[in-house]
Amino acid sequence: MGFGWSLNPYMGCVHRCTFCYVRAFERRADRPSDDRYGRSIRVKTNVAEVLRRELARPSWEREQVAIGAATDPYQPAEGRYRLTRACLGVLGEAANPFSIITRGPMIVRDVDVLVEAARRAEVGVTFSIPTLDHEIWRRTEPGTAPPRQRLRALRILVDAGIRVGVGMAPILPGLSDRPELLAEVVRGAREAGACGIWANLLYLKPGTKEHFLAALERDWPELLPRYEELYGRRAYADSGEVRGAVRELARAHGVRDRRRVRLTPPPPAQQMTLAV
Repeated sequence: MGFGWSLNPYMGCVHRCTFCYVRAFERRADRPSDDRYGRSIRVKTNVAEVLRRELARPSWEREQVAIGAATDPYQPAEGRYRLTRACLGVLGEAANPFSIITRGPMIVRDVDVLVEAARRAEVGVTFSIPTLDHEIWRRTEPGTAPPRQRLRALRILVDAGIRVGVGMAPILPGLSDRPELLAEVVRGAREAGACGIWANLLYLKPGTKEHFLAALERDWPELLPRYEELYGRRAYADSGEVRGAVRELARAHGVRDRRRVRLTPPPPAQQMTLAV
């Protein structure tokens, strides 16, 4: 992955996406990767305090931290525990750059914290939106908010001055890789103000593979032979053609990395003296 450090305030994810690569990690850790995955989560209640101590270490060099690489930081539990928000505040106070990837529109609650952090360091947000097709979304991402809600949340963050992109991942062969569906996501991202877009095909490691193929057999049995051929002896399929198609669509629709001007940091507080 393209980062050295990641932060996940929760373990497990109630989104229960059928294709989630974290199922492979759960299986390796002897935890449920089947239908039981996401039925319960583990909450790191002291994560912000630990993060503050780690960022204060003399050896820490303010490297970028990726938030949400193994579980969505804005799944429903965040509404109660507010751990992601607390961590964003700690990172902002330390002027430490960070990025977030999420499927959760709840992120708009934290616009104030994101804007304040962006005054001090580089902040980026990516919304994971592999498709806008209602049926594909409903069957493959059962616990998530509808993808068009993510686009509305994206617009709110863009209007606040946050740099936001779209990750079309995973693209599902025979389903969301259809040209008209790819174009629909790119158009939606452009209209919402996304500064960039990228795509990846489905990745199937043991744990994820068994669960996804079982879901595929239930919902789209006619595609099962194709997937068994594509992923028979390997975890991935060639994504070059899909990536190229998304790049061409992005250029055609004018989606490019429009880096915003960094917000001006507030002046440091000064102690006033009183004349007597």
